[in-house]
Amino acid sequence: MTDTSRPDQPTPRRKPKPALESIGGRKISPTTAMMGYGFDPVLSEGALKPPIFLTSTFAFESAAAGKRHFEGLTGQREGGAEGLVYSRFNGPNQEILEDRLAIWDAAEESLVFSSGMSAIATLLLANCKAGDVILHSGPLYAATEGFISKIMARYGVDYVDFAAGASREDMASTIDEAKEKAKANGGDLAMIYLESPANPTNALVDIEAIAALRDAAFAGEGTVPPIAIDNTFLGPLWQRPLDHGADIVIYSLTKYVGGHSDLVAGGLSGAKKWIDPVRALRNTMGTICDPNTAWMLLRSLETVELRMTRAGENAAKVCAFLAEHPKVERLGYLGMIADASQKDIYDRHCLGSGSTFSVFVKGGEAESFAFLDALKIAKLAVSLGGTETLASHPAAMTHISVPPERKARLGITDNLVRVSIGIEDADDLIADFDQALAQA
Repeated sequence: MTDTSRPDQPTPRRKPKPALESIGGRKISPTTAMMGYGFDPVLSEGALKPPIFLTSTFAFESAAAGKRHFEGLTGQREGGAEGLVYSRFNGPNQEILEDRLAIWDAAEESLVFSSGMSAIATLLLANCKAGDVILHSGPLYAATEGFISKIMARYGVDYVDFAAGASREDMASTIDEAKEKAKANGGDLAMIYLESPANPTNALVDIEAIAALRDAAFAGEGTVPPIAIDNTFLGPLWQRPLDHGADIVIYSLTKYVGGHSDLVAGGLSGAKKWIDPVRALRNTMGTICDPNTAWMLLRSLETVELRMTRAGENAAKVCAFLAEHPKVERLGYLGMIADASQKDIYDRHCLGSGSTFSVFVKGGEAESFAFLDALKIAKLAVSLGGTETLASHPAAMTHISVPPERKARLGITDNLVRVSIGIEDADDLIADFDQALAQA
């Protein structure tokens, strides 16, 4: 965004990006960039941190500037708005946040939304038309899966799915199936939508393989469907999907990025050519996040590496204990992968094991409920990635709307408990899980 303020009347806003991106020949790390990237205190009365800009609209420097901004917003001129217009379109807090979020995935552009699901819904609606087909991995977060299978279906959009962890041959056949279904419907294979690790099983999808198969299937056709991936479980610290062939990265910013269980937001990152159509629809729908939430996320980005690192270290210690516990059947933890193909994906794609995993309690729903009800430090609640440890029962909670036969096929069983480890003392958490398992 170009700064069009007059030098004799500086307005309380930011410059587009500061010049400092490297120092002494060394590129500034994302952790350091989070402390000031995209904001100049001089333009906000010297405030060290960006103020919260609670305004619905912004005054134009001139009528000509207003016309130019709207030409960009409405697509009559390339480049989008060159300044601040209206809070449904943009705002200082949101734009600073988007600049910083893009750094983590080395993306050209980022967009922020009022929730993870509003990001996903806006993305899908921007890319699909009647007759199109979405190819997606499974399981997905239940609300995502429901939006694709039920809501998008109302608008004539179909889907084909494959299991996370599917073989290269199976993925290739589902791409062919999706292309044929789209052709029969008079549409296109509009998007390949992945979630890896999958919620709640932690199954991994081979992003590199699906990208190579996509490229081969569409060789010579001019355009290819974008690959979008929900990276909430591992991002932004432990996986960088754009490095492995994905085009768009999706986050529930509520989770690790927000990290304090006190806000709801979503984000997308990727190349400008993929982000611009979503931005245009967001401008119309108004799914942008509010300034206060954006400000809180800026606060959280300053400590995201510290929080995720501590939580990951805690998870490794807790899982080492749980793996040996007589009342635990097995773990769905990326630091303890037994399957060779999944371990291969992990080694190529992941930079850490994360802190969200599945505990398969010996027994079924009754034993799982007894374990959950006995927890004293860990909170019985959905969500993940916060400073506190959370535990829930996906089959009876977040994924209750998934049909029983599909839950069984995807491994969402009655003895699966999803755990998100926080930043408490690891030994305290181990003692809590030990006493709770005694009640199972």
